[in-house]
Amino acid sequence: MASEKVETVIAGNYVEMERDEGDSKSTKSRFSKFFWHGGSVAQVLLTLPYSFSQLGLLSGILFQLFYGLLGSWTAYLISVLYVEYRTRKEREKWFEVLDGLLGKHWRNAGLFFNCTFLLFGSVIQLIACASNIYYINDSLDKRTWTYIFGACCATTVFIPSFHNYRIWSFLGLMMTSYTAWYLTIASLIHGQIEGVKHSGPTTMVLYFTGATNILYTFGGHAVTVEIMHAMWKPQKFKLIYLIATLYVLTLTLPSASAVYWAFGDLLLTHSNALSLLPRNGYRDTAVVLMLIHQFITFGFACTPLYFVWEKFIGIHYTKSVFKRALARLPVVIPIWFLAIIFPFFGPINSTVGSLLVSFTVYIIPSLAHMVTFSSASARENAVERPPPFLGGWVGSYCVNFFVVVWVFVVGFGFGGWASMLNFIRQIDSFGLFTKCYQCPPHKA
Repeated sequence: MASEKVETVIAGNYVEMERDEGDSKSTKSRFSKFFWHGGSVAQVLLTLPYSFSQLGLLSGILFQLFYGLLGSWTAYLISVLYVEYRTRKEREKWFEVLDGLLGKHWRNAGLFFNCTFLLFGSVIQLIACASNIYYINDSLDKRTWTYIFGACCATTVFIPSFHNYRIWSFLGLMMTSYTAWYLTIASLIHGQIEGVKHSGPTTMVLYFTGATNILYTFGGHAVTVEIMHAMWKPQKFKLIYLIATLYVLTLTLPSASAVYWAFGDLLLTHSNALSLLPRNGYRDTAVVLMLIHQFITFGFACTPLYFVWEKFIGIHYTKSVFKRALARLPVVIPIWFLAIIFPFFGPINSTVGSLLVSFTVYIIPSLAHMVTFSSASARENAVERPPPFLGGWVGSYCVNFFVVVWVFVVGFGFGGWASMLNFIRQIDSFGLFTKCYQCPPHKA
C-alpha cells in the first residue's frame, strides 16, 4: 500500500485546474487564456541589463533571440506530446504524459526537475521582493525585508487553486509591460553616465553566467500542459506561446539594451537595474508593480508544490482550508529560509537556469519527443507531424538533437560551471545570511 501511495503522489495531479475552465468558447475566455501562460519575466527583466554587462550588447541580443526561439520550439514539442497523449490515452497532466508515453522513469525525472525548479523559482521571487522594496525604503536592510515579505508570501497557503490567480496574472502582464518601458525610457532620458564603459564580455565565467540567465528568461513553461488542458483548443497553444515570446522580446530587448547603454560596466555590481535609476514617482510605481507581480508569481510557483506535498501526506482532498494551510507550511518555510541564506539577486537566476531550467524546459521535452516518435509506427500514426519547412521527421530530429547537445554542453555544462563559480564568489564576498546584498553605503 505504501508503494502505491508514493506512485500516486509522484504521478498524481501535479496541478489542479478547474474542470469548467475549458468549456467556454467565448471570446472572453479565449482572450484570458491567451494572456494566462503561467510564466513570468518580471524578476528577470530587472537582471537582464546585468546579463548584458556580462555578455556585451551583441551577445546579449543574440542570446535573447536564440533562447527565445529554443523556448518556443520546446513549447511546441510539449504541445505535440500533449495532443499525442490525449489522443492515445485521454488522460491529462504533463507528468502523466511522460508516464503514459515513456514510462515512470521519465515521469520521475520530469517531476524532480520541475519541482526543484519551482522551489528555487519561489526563492527567487522572495529575494526579488526584498531587493525591490529596498529602493523605496532603505530604512530596513534587505534581510529584514525578506523576513517581512516571507510572511506576506506565506499567506499563499490559503489560496486553494490556480483559478484564483487568473485575473491577477493578466494584470501582471500589464505591470511587467509598464516596468519594461519605464526602464527603457528612463535610461534614455538619463543618458550615459560619465566615463561609461562597455567592456563586456571580459571573462568566460561572466559570459556564460549571463547566457544562462537569458536561458532562464525563456524557460517559463513549467506548467505548460496544465494550461493547455484548460484551453478549448490546446493544439493552438504553440502559436500562442510563439506570439507571447515575441511580445516578451519587445519588452526585454529595448529595456536591457537601454539600461546597458546608459550604465555599462556599472551593472556588473548592480544586478537589479532599478538600483541605478534616480528615485521618482515613476520608479516607485515600477517597484510597487513588480512587488505585486512577484507575489503573484510566488503563488504560481508554490501552488504546484503545495499540491504535491498535500498528496504525499494524504490531505489533498480535505475540505478544510485551515488544515490545508497548516499542511502547506513545511513547503513555504524552507523557501523563506533559503531566500535569507542566499539573497544573491541575479546570480541565483543563472544558477537555477543552468542546473534546472536546462533540463525541465529544453532537454527533457526534446529527448521525450525523439524517443516517443523513434519507431516507424509512431511516426506513421502521429496526430501531428513536424512542419514541412523544417524537413519533416528528419529535420525535427536534427533540431531536437541540436537543442539537447547545445543546452547540455553550453547551458548545463559551461553555464553550470560559470554560474556555480559566480555563486560561490558571491558567498565569499558577501557571506551567507548577508544583511544587505549589493546595498550602497548609507550617507552620514
